[in-house]
Amino acid sequence: MSSSSPLPTRVVLLTGPSGSGKSRLAARSGLPVLRLDDFYKEADDPSLPLVEGSSDIDWDSPLSWDADAAVAAIVELCAAGRTEVPVYSIASSSRTGTETLDIARTPLFIAEGIFAADIVARCQEAGLLADAICLRGRPSTTFRRRLARDLREGRKSLPFLLRRGWRLMRAERGIVARHTALGAHACARDEALGRLAACAAGRHRTAAPART
Repeated sequence: MSSSSPLPTRVVLLTGPSGSGKSRLAARSGLPVLRLDDFYKEADDPSLPLVEGSSDIDWDSPLSWDADAAVAAIVELCAAGRTEVPVYSIASSSRTGTETLDIARTPLFIAEGIFAADIVARCQEAGLLADAICLRGRPSTTFRRRLARDLREGRKSLPFLLRRGWRLMRAERGIVARHTALGAHACARDEALGRLAACAAGRHRTAAPART
């Protein structure tokens, strides 16, 4: 009688502009989800970048995020099926605790956040990447969704949210282009769901290598 080894655990990196529907899509997939936004730096971190010509912290810069800690969590989830992750409050820009994420040896999980494309190459080099997807849509629709969500959740003050919203709407196509250059496949929701289903069926897609 022969026995087969369990499938190795791999990750789908799900990125896209803030408000593009990443969290909704991840929840709809039914797969375990690692929230990469929980790896933001805290407001008192001296390495936080500022928006050019402003005193606002640039929370849309990868420099506002701890990529090393995020990758370490992905590696541990793939190896052990569980890891300790920070609990982050966007409203206070601080970590409020930690929690255990246990994916119970599931062979596939999603890591979603606006900086997911920044770790495509590292996950691919480690042999952990199933796919990398960038959700895209109409910038005006993304703007409305983002503002409604941020107001509902009390993430920041209204003036800050409006300044950030207008800036991101103007920059959205460039953001998607950057994510694509880093190795993510840009697509709308339905195609993204199809790619997730293919990964769940074991048909992993290798992301395009980042362009340098």
